Amino acid sequence: MSDTNTSLPLPLQGIRVLDVSQVMAGPFACMLLADLGADVIKVEPPGTGDQTRGAMGFKMKGPDSMGFLNMNRNKRSLALDLKSDEGREFFYRLAETADVIVENYRPGVVQRLKIDYESIRRINPRIVYVSISGFGQSGPWASRPGFDLMAQAMSGVMSVTGYPDGKPVKAGVPVADIGCALFATYGLLAAYIGAQKTGQGQHIDASLFDSAMAFSVWDMSEYWGTGKPPTPLGTSNKMSAPYQAVKARDGHFVMGATNQKLWAKLCALIGRPDLQEHPDFATVALRLRNREALIAILESEFGKRDSAEWVDTLLAAGIPAGPILTYPEAFEGEHGTHRRMCMEIDHPIEGKVKNIGFPVKMLGTPQRVRRHPPLLGEHTEEIMAEVVARAAA
Repeated sequence: MSDTNTSLPLPLQGIRVLDVSQVMAGPFACMLLADLGADVIKVEPPGTGDQTRGAMGFKMKGPDSMGFLNMNRNKRSLALDLKSDEGREFFYRLAETADVIVENYRPGVVQRLKIDYESIRRINPRIVYVSISGFGQSGPWASRPGFDLMAQAMSGVMSVTGYPDGKPVKAGVPVADIGCALFATYGLLAAYIGAQKTGQGQHIDASLFDSAMAFSVWDMSEYWGTGKPPTPLGTSNKMSAPYQAVKARDGHFVMGATNQKLWAKLCALIGRPDLQEHPDFATVALRLRNREALIAILESEFGKRDSAEWVDTLLAAGIPAGPILTYPEAFEGEHGTHRRMCMEIDHPIEGKVKNIGFPVKMLGTPQRVRRHPPLLGEHTEEIMAEVVARAAA
């Protein structure tokens, strides 16, 4: 990390983003931009603000939830009534100064508010306007309300999550929300670069549904190749075996012998060289076909020792393996700590508040916490004064 230089400007310094979104996908995308130096102005309804401020089933010292505090650092908050003529007019003036707008109203709402892409591009042709929704801006499901759960269910993700013949299970983390945030960020940065060349921005249509479907590359490759719809596999994998959670004497751990070289090492390590050329397990295709019998044999050997011992033994032999950690164990363990995946932010009400660390490390221009997650309307007067000063100039 010797190339780190905190004196250099952050990559997105000078870019202004209007965050007209709530809950997760939009705010998370905008926080990523803010972490990289963008001036992100969170435009919120007066009185209530982003509905995530009051979410979650426990209270902090102040009115804002821990979820809000983890998705809105490095932003400024502007309380603005977009339903009023006065609020709309000020938004237009602010949009003239912006490079990017991110909104996640249900399709049709921004048109009624008269802050849609066509309205904004007339006053700022360079604007990159991102619309995030459950199912996209077009199509038979476009008007439906959409959250992560619905996107996982209707995209096919839930059909391959869990175990065979089990109840429907969603992914444990909001893959549609976070996936959409990442895809939206990728799209808007590409559009911004394009606008610098052409002088023309564009409208970006990002949906939780499309984003969740984009994760299905292995599953749909299997379906298109075989004609068989993918089904749940628990922790195992469609491409390799053994590659899953296995049971040791004291509990489960994960391991993967994903090719012939690793398979030979594993057979030798557990004292079963006979398995290497066994007619049921000699190739990847055979091991996939006879996975259940294979895992039963392996677990009979793994059951002789504890999981931590097996993980150390497998790693020493060059076979990928690892423990199954809880979130506290992952975040507070030696590697999560070294990677700074938990950091503390100074907050005017909460004091020191924990935030998830930066998921990508910019080694030359590292991300910085420049602002605490804003109080509702904390920067309204400041932002209005900036717009007035600009008009006067």
